Amino acid sequence: MRGTDHHHQGLFSYVRPDSRIPKGHPLRIIRHITDAALTSLSQQFDALYAKQGRRSIPPEKLLRALLLQAFYSVRSERQLMEQLDYNLLFRWFVGLSVDDPVWDPTVFSKNRDRLLAGDIAAGFLAAVLNLPEVRGLLSDEHFSVDGTLIQAWASMKSFRRKDGADQPPGPGRNGERDFHHDKRSNATHASTTDPEARLAKKSAGKEAKLAYTGHLLMENRNGLVVDARVTQASGTAEPTAALAMLGDLPEGQRITLGADKILCRRSQQPFGWNMAAS
Repeated sequence: MRGTDHHHQGLFSYVRPDSRIPKGHPLRIIRHITDAALTSLSQQFDALYAKQGRRSIPPEKLLRALLLQAFYSVRSERQLMEQLDYNLLFRWFVGLSVDDPVWDPTVFSKNRDRLLAGDIAAGFLAAVLNLPEVRGLLSDEHFSVDGTLIQAWASMKSFRRKDGADQPPGPGRNGERDFHHDKRSNATHASTTDPEARLAKKSAGKEAKLAYTGHLLMENRNGLVVDARVTQASGTAEPTAALAMLGDLPEGQRITLGADKILCRRSQQPFGWNMAAS
């Protein structure tokens, strides 16, 4: 018997978002670990906010939303808010009920910047790594380190001479510029929209872009990240950041480190670790 195509517009719903999430969904385990880490950061959250005034976005919900943005490669805060508006999985993970309104993307971005300025991101990673269920998965002897370029949110048109002697752009909001015979370098030029970005390229023969350098230190037992940093792009950024991350490891124990040839060329080994080029 054919069913009837009824359009239900019920005013009330008695179904919890949790009941819509599969029991074996990986976000359930991640949510449990995330909640435990966020609970340990409660005092740090209190120090970032005033005692009085209008309530802001709860930092716990904001950090859970940022995790979803990274997990599902959501390109912008505006798209993230659109997903939160209709995606039950996202609402459940963040901690929003079906009736809760989502936040304005601009307000979300401003609150995110407050957390990043307060070093909450590093504290959150440390809190996760210190949980008993995570600490047992980490190796304390074998590590790998690597770096990559992270393209800056700055156009090459903004890369202007520091002395202001270059050709002005064409008319309009995004006027064209003639870069012919213009030798650009970090010593003589800087971006007007992102002064900390540096001109860099991935390898020989590749185009140069305004970028930063991201660094990861991973343990080799389960491939978990134990440290992450972002620095200005330079020829020595990767080995310098790698040595700094290794310096934060507990002393008095010999470890092995897998790295690329750039880092292995360094002759100094002050931490007593063996390096292997990959």
